[in-house]
Parts: sequence; structure tokens; C-alpha cells
Amino acid sequence: MALLRPIATVGSYTLISRVLGFARDVLVAAYLGAGPVADAFFVAFKFPNFFRRLFAEGAFNAAFVPLFAGAVAANGRAAARRFAEDTLAVLLLVLFLLVVAAEAAMPWLMTALAPGFLAMPEKFRLAVEFTRITFPYLLFISLVALQGGVLNSVDRFAAVAATPVLLNLCLIGALIGLAPVMATPGHALAWGVAAAGVAQFVWLAAACGRAGLPLALPRPRLTPEVKKLLKLMLPAALGSGVVQVNLLIDVVIASLLPTGAVSYLYYADRIYELPLAVIGIAIGTALLPLLARQVRTGAHADALITQNRALEAALLLTLPAAAALVVIAGPIMSVLFERGAFGATAVSASAAALAAYALGLPAYVLIKVLTPGFYAREDTRTPVRIAVICVVVNTVAALILMRFLAHVGIALATAISAWLNAGLLARGLARRGYFAPDAQLKRRTPRMALASLIMAGALWLAAGVLAPWLAATGGGLALRAGGLAALVGLGLAVFVGAALLVRAADLNEVRRLLARRSAAGS
Repeated sequence: MALLRPIATVGSYTLISRVLGFARDVLVAAYLGAGPVADAFFVAFKFPNFFRRLFAEGAFNAAFVPLFAGAVAANGRAAARRFAEDTLAVLLLVLFLLVVAAEAAMPWLMTALAPGFLAMPEKFRLAVEFTRITFPYLLFISLVALQGGVLNSVDRFAAVAATPVLLNLCLIGALIGLAPVMATPGHALAWGVAAAGVAQFVWLAAACGRAGLPLALPRPRLTPEVKKLLKLMLPAALGSGVVQVNLLIDVVIASLLPTGAVSYLYYADRIYELPLAVIGIAIGTALLPLLARQVRTGAHADALITQNRALEAALLLTLPAAAALVVIAGPIMSVLFERGAFGATAVSASAAALAAYALGLPAYVLIKVLTPGFYAREDTRTPVRIAVICVVVNTVAALILMRFLAHVGIALATAISAWLNAGLLARGLARRGYFAPDAQLKRRTPRMALASLIMAGALWLAAGVLAPWLAATGGGLALRAGGLAALVGLGLAVFVGAALLVRAADLNEVRRLLARRSAAGS
């Protein structure tokens, strides 16, 4: 199967990156905890990441990769490389001007990003200082996105997939090597981010050279190809921007709360993102491309079936994951992070945010399943309109709920807006005749929910029994990690057993699906 090797390559490096990312977060929690330095760094890291996700990895990749790959196929590598070099020159000029302007205006930008920090001058000063150090990361990581697009277009996946590993290694190295000699561990992390951008750029520059596509730097000029790229980026930036603005609003609102709120949300989000990323990647690579092909070839009946099976798979994976995160949020946060500066108060606050975020986990994956139903039919406006509505709802709900639930209200508002987003997408598809729940989806969804509740009950009882071993004072890290692993294993076993018992899943159907995929790939 042609895609097996790149999927395996990307998957293996993703796994390595996530393991290192966990190690990084454990160290960050131990060195920074959830105090003012941590809040300042997380805001500083969020700012360049906002622009990176909006332009470099979102709008830019969506527009550049198809154009470059098309140029390789139609005109050969030499012509495609000239297009990439022209793009590099224009991108570098724009990014340099953006970074210079942002560095000069950072106090005013930070006032808009974290207005709550103004009441704490030292935290505000640190946030400005950290962001000035980290912001050049945007320039290098945007060039990395271009280099990655070039490499992926010629089937060179390994070097690109390894770039997140370099970021985690740089941050871990900065904490261990620089934190003792810097003013604060936050300064060490900020310089680690800046160094990671340079390291990733040099790494992929060498990889492009090995691939026979070294990129020179010509004089910046708006060629017809570059102009076409910019035109394609605008709608993609709008779509990506809605989601990123939503995330940025959470930081702005959290900055209005007492010290620690930004950090609590960060640590909770890191845990919550693990199942979200793994499940989202699985759905995207295995099910959604099939839906797009069926729509383009006019197999609308098959597309409806695929849509239902995609939704069924998403719910089967995310309902138990969400239930588990809600029930054992405390043990998870305690075992993973409770050490050093990250104490019991931070564990309790972060666990509450994690439980609130987890309520929206199924909805976020459903959004990934439903949105391609519009894109496959060349309707890019409807998902954006729905996303704008959800941004407004998220903002209003967060402002209301934080008055009663503090930072947990912000996480809960995010979950509420995600379910609204998924619901509006499903209704929009149904009104156009592109989606209708079939009998199997209607029959199995409540059974999956029941199996998840049975698993949640078992986890709640087991967590109570294992509480002495899971607590920070209960034993060493190995004992606590073993207790958490036992909880996870128990939850998985109970859910599988309950799902088969209530017929929420069919083993024979899974075997037939795997047999068909094996036959198709042979």
C-alpha cells in the first residue's frame, strides 16, 4: 500500500515527539509550577504559536502544497523550485517586517492579549520580555512550513515529521542547562523556543539539499504564481483564523483571573489534546479521504454510508475517552505533574479544567468528521459562518461562567461551543441532503454511551481503592505510574467488555473491515 510507509514514518516520529512533549511538560511543571512566571511564559509561547497555526501551518500549507506538487508534476522540479524560492523570498520579507513591528509594539500587543496582567506589573513585564524572545520563532517556523511542503511534495516525510522532536529537545535542554544560570526558568524556556526555530530551519534546509531541492534566496518579487498563492491563502486564513481566535480569546479571558489560571488551562489542554490528536489523525487518514473521493465521483449513497460509519467510529473512540478523563482527571494530573513547584492546589485546579475540557472531546472529533462533508462539495463558507457563531458563543459563555467557576468556566465554555459547532454542522449537512443518521448509528450511539458509563463507574470505584498508591505521598513515581497504568488498563478492558455485551460494537464487522482493507492494499 503506497501510503503505508509515510503513515508509519509520520506516526513513529509523532509518537516520539509526544513522549518527549510529555517529558517537557513534566519538567515545566516541576520548574515553573502554576505561578506568575509560568503564566507569563505560556502567554508568550501562545502568541507566536497563534500566528504559526494561522498562517504557517494552516493557510500557507493549504495553499502552497497543492501548487508546488502540481508544479512538480506539470513542469518538473526546476520550475517548482523556482516557485518555492520566489515564495521563500516574499515570505521572508513579510515575516521580517512583521517580527520587527511586533517587537516594537509588544507592550501594546500584550495589553490586548493579556489585559489582566496589567494589574500585576512584574508578570506583565515578564510576559513582554518572554514574548520578545520567543516571537522570532514565528519567522523560522514559517520558513520550516515552506521547506516541509517542498519535502512532503516529493515524498520525503521523515525529516519533516522529526521537526517537533527538535522543539521538545530544545526546551528540555534549555530547562536543564540554562535554567540554573538564567533569571528565571521562564527565560530559559523562552530562549529554548527561539533556538528551536533556528534548529528546525537548519535541519530542513539540509534535508532539502539532500533531496536535490536546495532553496536559494532571490530578490522578492510578486510573480503570477506567488500572487495565486496569496489569493488562495486568504480564504484558508479566514477559516483557520476563526479557530485560532477562539483559542486566543480563552487566554485573554483567563488573564483576567487570579494568577495560575492560564497555567491550569495549559496543563489541562496538554492532556486533553493527547486523545484528541490521536483520534483525529486516525479519523482523518482512514475515513475522511474516502468520503471526499466518493463525493467527487458522484457515489452519494456510499458517501452517506461513509459519513455514518465515520461518526460511529468517532463516537466509539471518544465517548469512553471523555468519560475516563472526567472520572480520573485528578489521578492523571497528580501522577503526571505533582512534583516540584506543581503542588496539590495546582493539581486540583488543573484536573477540574481537564474534566471540563473532556466534555467537549467527542464534539471536536465530530467536527473533523462533519466539516469535510462541506469541503468535499466545495462549500467553504458554511463551516466558517458556523465557526464565527461559535466564537461569539464561546466568548459570551466564558465571560459568564468564569464569574462562577473561574478558569473551569472557560474550559466549559469551550466544550459547549464545540458541541454547538458539531450540531450546526450536522444540521447544515442534513438540510442539504448530505447526511442522515442511519439505523445502525441510531441503534449503537446510546449503547456506546451506556458502555462508557459502565466504564466510568468502574474507574470511579477503582480510583477510590487505588487512591493511597496514586497520591503524591503514597509512594515513588514507579508505584504511582503503575497505579495509573492499572486504572487505564482496567477502563479499557471494562469498556471493551461492556461494548460487546450491549452490542455497541461488532467484532465480526471489524474483522470484515480489516479484511477488506488488507485485500485493497495487497
